Amino acid sequence: MTTATTTRPPQILVVDDDQALAETLGDGLSLRGFDAQVVFSGEDALSRLSKDRFDAVLTDLRMKGADGLTVLAAVQKTSPDTPVLVMTAWGAVDSAVECIRQGAAHYLTKPFKLEELILFLDRALSETRVRREATALKRSLKERYAFRTLLGRSEAMQKVLEVAERVAESAAPVLITGETGTGKGLVARALHAQGPRASKAFVTVNCAALPGNLLESELFGHAKGAFTGAAGPRDGLFVEADGGTLFLDEVAELPVELQAKLLDVLERGRVRPVGADAERPVDVRVLAATHQHLGERVAKGQFRADLLYRLDVIELAMPPLRSRREDIPVLVDHFIAEARRRHSNTRIASCSPDALRLLMSWSWPGNVRQLEHVLERAAVLAKGPEVGPDDLVLPAVTREAGEGFAGPVVPLREMQRQYAAWAFERLRGRKQATADALDIDLKTLNRLLNAAPYRSAVEAPETVGGD
Repeated sequence: MTTATTTRPPQILVVDDDQALAETLGDGLSLRGFDAQVVFSGEDALSRLSKDRFDAVLTDLRMKGADGLTVLAAVQKTSPDTPVLVMTAWGAVDSAVECIRQGAAHYLTKPFKLEELILFLDRALSETRVRREATALKRSLKERYAFRTLLGRSEAMQKVLEVAERVAESAAPVLITGETGTGKGLVARALHAQGPRASKAFVTVNCAALPGNLLESELFGHAKGAFTGAAGPRDGLFVEADGGTLFLDEVAELPVELQAKLLDVLERGRVRPVGADAERPVDVRVLAATHQHLGERVAKGQFRADLLYRLDVIELAMPPLRSRREDIPVLVDHFIAEARRRHSNTRIASCSPDALRLLMSWSWPGNVRQLEHVLERAAVLAKGPEVGPDDLVLPAVTREAGEGFAGPVVPLREMQRQYAAWAFERLRGRKQATADALDIDLKTLNRLLNAAPYRSAVEAPETVGGD
C-alpha cells in the first residue's frame, strides 16, 4: 500500500460512538500500517483535535451530542487540508451530498469492507500530499522570484520595481525592454510568480532561436500530417500556457508572417494549430521582451505597429548596469555567494576593495549577466580568499586602428576613470607603475580611482543593489 513507504505511519483519528466498531476499525488500520487513535464520542474527538494534529479523520455521521458534521467543521477550521472520511449506517443521498458539500473527502455507507476504507483513505492521503507539495512549490517559486530578489536600491531599479509590483496582479500585456543581460527574464518570472496565475504554467519561447516554420508550430501547435514530419498532433505553447503566462523573449525577431497570427490570437483569445480546421479558446497572459527598439523596426517595416500597440500596454524599461553603479557592491556579494554555493571547492569569500573599485569603474556592456560570469570565473580560478584585481578578466578600453572607440559615448571624465582603472588592473594593482605609465602623479591617480560616484559605493557596504 502507498502508506508503507512513508517515513512514519499516518496518524488517523477514528470517531464512532459504537465502541466495538471503533475498536475493530482501529485494530484493522493498525495492522495495515496506520497509527490509529480511537475515541467514542464527538466531544472527545473535538478535544483531541484541539490538541493534536492527524493526517486524516474517520468519523461516524450520526452520534449523540457532537455529530460527524460538527467534527468535520472543527477539522475544516483548525486544519483545512486534513481529509475527513464520513461513515454512517444511513445511506441517504442528501446526507452524502451535505458531507461532501462541507468538505468531506469521501462518504462510506455501513457496512463496508476494511479494504474499501483503506483504498479511499490512501487516495485521500495521496491527494492531500500532492496539494501540500504543490502549495509548497508555489510558495517556493513565489519567494524565489519575489520582486525583493531583484536586487537594487538605486533610483533606476526602484522605479522599475514600483511599476512591476503594481502590474503583477493585472492581466495586461507587459513589454520588457533593455539591453542584453539586464534581467528581463527575471522580471518576467517575477511578474508571473507574484500574480494570480502563479499556480499555472510559465512558458518561455525565444523567438530568435527557431526558424519561422518551426516557431509557428511551436507557438500555435499543428495537426497530424500538417507538414512533413508531423506524425502526430501538437498543442503548442499557447495551449500549454493556458491559464498561465507565455513569455515571448526576443519578440523583435518574430518573423513578420507570424506577427499577424500572433496578433489575432492576442485579440480573440483563440488559437488554430497549423493544418487544423478548428480553433480552441486560450486564456494566456503574454509578456514580451526585447533588447531592440521596436519603434525603429516598425518604421523599417520589420514589425507590425498594431502588434506593438497590443504588446506595449505597459512597458518596463530595465536600466543598464552602468546607470546604476551603486547597485554593484551588493550584486558582487550576491554573485560571490551564489558561486560559493555552486562551487564548493572555491576559497573565495569576498571581494577586495581594489577589485571592487575596478568592477565599479567598468562600463559593463553585458550588464548584470556579464558581472555574474566575471565573478563566477574569479571564484573558480582565484587562489586566495579574496577576489583581487588579478582575478578579474575585463575587456580593456581599446581603440582599434581605423575604427572608433567601442561602446556607448560617455563623458570624457568617465573615460578617464575607466582608462585609469583599466591601466591599474593591467599593471596588476601597482599604483606607482600605473601613475608613471599614465604620466600623472599618485594624487591624481587616487582621485581617478576613487572618484564619485564610485567612492561612496565602495566605502558604504551597506548600500544594497539588485539584478
